[in-house]
Amino acid sequence: MLMIDLRGHLAVVTGASGMLGRVIARTFADCGADLVLHYYHGKEEAEKLAGELRRKTGRRVMTVQADITSAEDVMRMKNEIVQRVGVPDILVHNAVIQYEWKSIIDQPLADFDSQYQSCVMQTVHMTKAFVPEMIAKGYGGRIVVINTECASLAEENCGAYTAAKRGLDGLVRVLAKELGPHDITVNQVAPGWTITENDRRNNTESQPEYDKTVPLGRRGTDEEIAQMCAFLASPLASFTTGAYIPVSGGRVMPAI
Repeated sequence: MLMIDLRGHLAVVTGASGMLGRVIARTFADCGADLVLHYYHGKEEAEKLAGELRRKTGRRVMTVQADITSAEDVMRMKNEIVQRVGVPDILVHNAVIQYEWKSIIDQPLADFDSQYQSCVMQTVHMTKAFVPEMIAKGYGGRIVVINTECASLAEENCGAYTAAKRGLDGLVRVLAKELGPHDITVNQVAPGWTITENDRRNNTESQPEYDKTVPLGRRGTDEEIAQMCAFLASPLASFTTGAYIPVSGGRVMPAI
């Protein structure tokens, strides 16, 4: 029987205090991974999650604060992680700066910069900080990057987000080629409009106007996104790299 087995692996999840990040962390812990939970402002939520995972799974879990748009802060975070728990072999780039979506004409210029910094430069900073030691270990590794269906659909009022995520797509494809010789895979998971705990709390899981645009007729869940991340982080995906994988119920179907 095939199983997603992450035992013996150490994963860093950025934005782990957020809605999707928490579910990714829980899923990885359930698969046996030890975890580093990154947060920026959400210390209380990250510490609460760490305690929950230690109790329920017995995994090693640490929390760490950093600004993922700062090269210096990401390097400090890396040094703290290596000193405390060792060199990670799985990186999940999930953090992103939230902002109010407007038309390109009305969108403040600062929002374009914030999206570029938190999407594209996060991956640059994380790569420069963590990958050299992953290579030095000689055991390979996994990088899983959260993209979005918006990068393919380019719908109105998401110009800053779409521009940043499309730039991220190009960067990930280059990284996959550069890191492939070191047995490090680099892949993207592209969620649609995802159901999170907020939706369950507010009974907003159903969005009829959106749902009717999805071939499967519904929004995906945070668990479904996290499961794809876990698969790509596992030995089962050892020959998959450079992929942009929509988890959007068929709303995005990349062409060949």
